[in-house]
Amino acid sequence: MNTLVTAVLLGAGRRGFHVYGSYAIKNKEKIKFVAVAEPIRSRRENFAKLHNIPSSRCYESWEDLLSEKKLADLIFICTQDQMHTEPTLIALDKGYHVMLEKPMAHRLVDCIKIVKKAEETDRILGVSHVLRYTEFFLTIFNIIKKGLLGDIVNISQRENISWYHMAHSYVRGPWANVEKSSPMILAKACHDLDLLYWMVGSVPKKISSFGNLLYFKSEKAPPGAPKFCLNGCPVKNTCKYYAPRTYIDIIPIIQIMLKGKNRIYKFLGKLRKDHIKLLTFFAKIIPPFKRLRYWSEWPVYYIYSGQEEDYSDEAKLKILKNSQYGRCVYYCNNNVVDHQVVNIEFENGVTANFTMHGFSEREGRTLRIDGTEGTLIGEFHDSNKTLTLYNHFSGEKQTILKQKLSLSTSEHGGGDPKLIDAFLESLRNPKIVQPLTNARECLESHLMAFAANESRIKGTVIDMDDFRKKSNNI
Repeated sequence: MNTLVTAVLLGAGRRGFHVYGSYAIKNKEKIKFVAVAEPIRSRRENFAKLHNIPSSRCYESWEDLLSEKKLADLIFICTQDQMHTEPTLIALDKGYHVMLEKPMAHRLVDCIKIVKKAEETDRILGVSHVLRYTEFFLTIFNIIKKGLLGDIVNISQRENISWYHMAHSYVRGPWANVEKSSPMILAKACHDLDLLYWMVGSVPKKISSFGNLLYFKSEKAPPGAPKFCLNGCPVKNTCKYYAPRTYIDIIPIIQIMLKGKNRIYKFLGKLRKDHIKLLTFFAKIIPPFKRLRYWSEWPVYYIYSGQEEDYSDEAKLKILKNSQYGRCVYYCNNNVVDHQVVNIEFENGVTANFTMHGFSEREGRTLRIDGTEGTLIGEFHDSNKTLTLYNHFSGEKQTILKQKLSLSTSEHGGGDPKLIDAFLESLRNPKIVQPLTNARECLESHLMAFAANESRIKGTVIDMDDFRKKSNNI
């Protein structure tokens, strides 16, 4: 394959446009997008303009794009979870290599189909388990491999979903209903299950799980609360989930900035929170201040679906009056869990417990790994990242990693460009059979998620050998 990889994009949303698209702009010698499929006209046209894609190679649907002959070496599939399977199967049959967003699919039967098709067509299928490529988790993996912890005995890992992320994505957003998307343990936590499988270096033997939807339901609504926040909510001044507070006042973003240890971000956070008029003035003459004043990034980006992307307060208010993101969180008809625990015994004897919940004061993952020779404690927050190693023999404490908040990296801790680098290298270099997150290995984390969901629903311990055999016969 030539040094330059050609690519097409299905879905010019957050991941497609801002992660893969931005990478291509910065690495023009490595990859070039030659076609795009996106139903929202403004996103499609903006992506095409940035990448010099002719109108003849701009499509409203993935079906239109994939009805053409093969247009490139690689296809990025960034559609919603429930729209992964068919385009992936068709793309593999047409000879594309595929970079697929996680999870592979929202049903186990479709995950099996995708992996089998990748192997049948001898195409490389990568899945965006991007956390494997972050400095934080690569450092943990290398500490384990070097034997600094001795033999691993137990891992306790937590997916601490912030209260605002839970409300945005899993109550108001597209992952709120399991029939329309995926079980939350798959949609949100297949990253974490993949990390456990990777760090332990063994397949799971048994899995049990418990969890439910505890809080985000109608009986928890304050008296008199309307179905939409802007329809005269009586508790708008005290409800942390009041929609304008998230999408206009960007309180979650401000809290991230204030909790970090970066003085500049702390100053900017206070400016946005307490001196909005002054910031509005500065925004007229200083571009970075305009970005902060009229925030268009996470989570604001998601409330726009076809509208002209005007990020003024007035435009946002207009959208929220009728948008799903303007709904009261207690009247969203959501049915995914808001907290869940998973217990795992691996074939090599290691045990792990994983907790996922949507009520954290900040977004991030925490973990503790105990081995026969040492203990490693880590914090992977959006505001800071730390790894501390404790040696059992000497009693010494060592700070292995310490990072402050940086808005220049992606929400995945800077792993996105490394993920794409590794995937492109696997296409160019025939000695690399599969990327770090290949399809067959990725399937194991998905099996873990579906097994955990079955255990939670049925109240049983899942024997993973039996579960795999049953799955392979689908």
